[in-house]
Amino acid sequence: MTHTLSVVATAAVWAIGGGAIAWLVTVPLHRRSLGGLLASVVLTGALASVAAMVGSDRAMYLSMGDLGVGIIVAVVAGLVAATTAALAAKRLSRDNRALHDVVAQIGEGRVPPDDGRRLTAELEQLRSDLAAMARRLAESRDRERALESSRRELVAWVSHDLRTPLAGLRAMSEALEDGVAEPPELYYKQIHVAVDRLAGMVDDLFELSRIQAGAIATTPERVSLDDLVSDCIAALDPLARARDVRLTGRSAGAVAVHGNGAELNRAITNLVANAVRHTEPGGTVDVQVAVAGGHARVVVRDECGGIPADDLARVFDVGFRGEPARSQTSGGAGLGLAITRGIVEAHDGTVGVANVAGGCTFTVCVPLA
Repeated sequence: MTHTLSVVATAAVWAIGGGAIAWLVTVPLHRRSLGGLLASVVLTGALASVAAMVGSDRAMYLSMGDLGVGIIVAVVAGLVAATTAALAAKRLSRDNRALHDVVAQIGEGRVPPDDGRRLTAELEQLRSDLAAMARRLAESRDRERALESSRRELVAWVSHDLRTPLAGLRAMSEALEDGVAEPPELYYKQIHVAVDRLAGMVDDLFELSRIQAGAIATTPERVSLDDLVSDCIAALDPLARARDVRLTGRSAGAVAVHGNGAELNRAITNLVANAVRHTEPGGTVDVQVAVAGGHARVVVRDECGGIPADDLARVFDVGFRGEPARSQTSGGAGLGLAITRGIVEAHDGTVGVANVAGGCTFTVCVPLA
C-alpha cells in the first residue's frame, strides 16, 4: 500500500510539473482561437502523461526500454486526442461563425432566422435567445417609431388648435385696450369661452402625459359603476338638452369594480360627451351597464350616422379626429378617446367601437370587483 501511494505521489508531481510547463509554453495559443485553446489542452495532457511515466519509471528503476514503450504509447494517445481536438475545433469554429452572423444581422437591425446549420445544444439555445431578443428589439423600435410619429402629429394638431383661440384672444384684448369693443360684455364672454377651451386642452394634455408615463393611480377601491354612470348622465344632461339630444341610461343592477372612481368617471364621461356632440339634433344617446363573463360592461350607443370603416381602427389614436366635418364640430384636440383608452387599460380593461344601424357603439369592459 505504501509503495502504491509513493508511485501515485511521484506520478502526480511529475504530471503537474509537465502539465504546467506545457500550459505556460502554449499560452499564446489560448488567445488566438478556440482551436488553439483545444490544442493547448491536448498538448498539456499529453506532456503531463509523458512526465508522469518518466517520473514513475525513474522511481521504480525500470529499464529504458520499458520507458520508451510507455512514451510511445503516450505519444500515440496524444496524437489521437489531438486529431479529435482538431475536429472539435473545426466544429466550434463553424458554430462561432454562425453566431457571429446572427450578431451581425442583429447589429444591422434585422431579425435572424431561427433555422440554419445545426449547432450544439448550448449554442443552439444561445442562437434562439438572440433571435428572440432581436424580435423584441424590432417590436420596440416599431413601437418607438409609432409613438414618435404620434407625438409629432399631436404637436402639429395641438399647435394648430392653440393658434386659433390665442389669435382670437389677442384680437379681443387689443380691441378692449383700444376702446373699440362694442359691447365689451360680449368680448368678455368670448374671452372666457376661449380660456375655458385652452384650459381644457391643457388638462387633456396633462392627463395624457400621466397615462403615457403610467402614473394613473389605480388604488383598488370599490367603485359602484352603475352609480358612476348615473352621475355621468346627470352631469351631461344639460349638454344633451342644449343640443336637442335625448340622453338615456339603463343598468342591470348593482355593478361594482375595483379602481379609481375619478379616472373611470372621466373615461366614461369622455365617451358619453363625445356621443352627444356627434349625434344629430333629435337623436338619442343610450348608456347601458351590464355584467358578462366576469366583467362589467358599459355600452354607449349614439346616432352619429356611423364611423367610416377606415377610421374605426384609429378612433382611439392620440390626436385623431376623423373627417373634417366631425373634427370641426367637436371643438377638441382629439385626445378624449385616447385618454379613455389609457384609463381603461390601466384598470386591466378594454374599450372598443363598432358601427350599428344609424350610429356606433363604444363598449368598455372592466373586471368585476
